[in-house]
Amino acid sequence: MKIEGEGSLLRIFIGESDRWHGVPLYEAIIRKAREAGLAGATAWRGIQGFGRHSVIHTTNILRLSTDLPIIVEIVDSTEKIEAFLPTLDEMVQEGMITVEKAHIVAYRSGDSPSET
Repeated sequence: MKIEGEGSLLRIFIGESDRWHGVPLYEAIIRKAREAGLAGATAWRGIQGFGRHSVIHTTNILRLSTDLPIIVEIVDSTEKIEAFLPTLDEMVQEGMITVEKAHIVAYRSGDSPSET
């Protein structure tokens, strides 16, 4: 697969403790993205953040949080990202979803996907 040119960057801001059918939400989102044939997805764990309720979640040892911020990023064609949004709307009960333009310089993969 080779992707270059204009596309979209999808970001999903959620909490580490968020769940979807008993599975961590970030894992469920990545699996759904793979099933939808999106180019790839990455989950990032934040070291500190706050959301709608203004509660600070941190890795600070004095106030260690069990609900650190998670960002899931997906880059693909705008059409594929837009087609995936209804799935996210169903899955993400609390959090934020953003989409922005992305100029894809290179994404090349000659290998077939494998699960590790």
